[in-house]
Amino acid sequence: MSAIVQGATGPFEMVIGLEVHAQVISRAKLFSGASTAFGAEPNTQVSFVDAGMPGMLPVINGVCVEQAVKTGLALNAEINLVSVFDRKNYFYPDLPAGYQISQYSQPIVGKGVVTIDLPDGTAKSIGITRLHLEMDAGKSVHDIRADATHVDLNRAGIALMEIVSEPDIRSPEEAGAYVRKLRSLLRYIDTCDGNMEEGSMRCDVNVSVRRPGEKFGTRCEIKNVNSVRFVMRAIEYEAARQVAVIEGGGTIAQETRLFDSQKGETRPMRSKEEAHDYRYFPDPDLLPLRLDAKWVDGIKAALPELPDARKERFVRDFGLSPYDSSVLVTEKENAAYFETVAKGRDGKMAANWVITELFGVLNKQGLDVSKSPVSAAALGGLIDRIKDNTISGRIAKDVFEIMVETGKDADSIIEEKGLRQVTDTGAIEAEIDKIIVGNADKVAQFRSGKEALKGWFVGQVMKATSGKANPAAVNAILDKKLKG
Repeated sequence: MSAIVQGATGPFEMVIGLEVHAQVISRAKLFSGASTAFGAEPNTQVSFVDAGMPGMLPVINGVCVEQAVKTGLALNAEINLVSVFDRKNYFYPDLPAGYQISQYSQPIVGKGVVTIDLPDGTAKSIGITRLHLEMDAGKSVHDIRADATHVDLNRAGIALMEIVSEPDIRSPEEAGAYVRKLRSLLRYIDTCDGNMEEGSMRCDVNVSVRRPGEKFGTRCEIKNVNSVRFVMRAIEYEAARQVAVIEGGGTIAQETRLFDSQKGETRPMRSKEEAHDYRYFPDPDLLPLRLDAKWVDGIKAALPELPDARKERFVRDFGLSPYDSSVLVTEKENAAYFETVAKGRDGKMAANWVITELFGVLNKQGLDVSKSPVSAAALGGLIDRIKDNTISGRIAKDVFEIMVETGKDADSIIEEKGLRQVTDTGAIEAEIDKIIVGNADKVAQFRSGKEALKGWFVGQVMKATSGKANPAAVNAILDKKLKG
């Protein structure tokens, strides 16, 4: 699903690769015992190791290693039983040691793949180049004083997984689908919370353009983009900018850029560094990391059901469309909610109520399913009352609204409001007879060929019964009566 940028001299194709920095869920940092809790007062969660004090030695956090392996397995990637930590040398005020402990030539996870679902119903595989572990830097704060930059080192040393894709992405839509799928996977296996607003998942976006079929162009890297929407907007702007430069006779400079979300544009930050600029070398304080194959196999065996497998099962077991299944499995909690609703019930009806009615309310109120005003058991109970003809589908929507407002279950609302459906065919037939007698002209028109009038008669019956008449019974009796 390539996105073509139409320039004045012809079409250009986007070539996109993403480097996603995912903060590892762990109570301690990668090489120290300092806390990783979000929201603490500045510089209150900093060990001597994090502060880069002389003589301090890093000690690897085994939980972070396990989380990286688990993520690699979820990405269908190679797990390297031997990996090496390197020093990546560069100076920033929020990197106290003057180097970052990372991995370069021998990462913990090698090549893998992520399959994304596209709006046209097709799927596409995006290659993963590698996943490596590294420590995060601190945070520079520029808005406390006009004449100084403050540094908060709480984040310094927190474990990050950098997940690097192949340049297989060809449109902003594919990039958005990839980031959403990656976030879903990480949340399913509880290795990263995926909270982009809090900075626990950030994207570096590599963009280049080329004439279709030509070799890759010069890429620019857009740093630290912190939402799916901004990733897509940054790609759109940057691709259009590069096309304009090329068509204007210029050349693309390989550089690092920032995305200004207020203006919707990228701007230069610095020339793009290459590996040799960082002077990588193995960290002398850390031995090579050696993993036991049986330990890795144990982690693999304990993996939960992942989104793709769950999607296939929902299609197979509940008769759902691939699209509805993909919507339901994006978040682990949503999928679990649906399964509770659907258990022992019509899967398609359950999916429709969850996706259309429930998700509509949650989106409107800005809630996730864990804070849903209607529990899965309560929604299942409402569906039961539709299936046993206690209420009609139309009245069920009114009942659902009251459930959202009050937290009451369907049965209580149906009894309190007197909403039980009229299924007594004799009572329905009596109302129909009254309407037919009082509207002989419309009956004559129906019988002369204006069969669309049947809808008018249905409406009159429902009005006369306050919407409680069983629709199937109404239609069947009308068919018999109107056709004489």
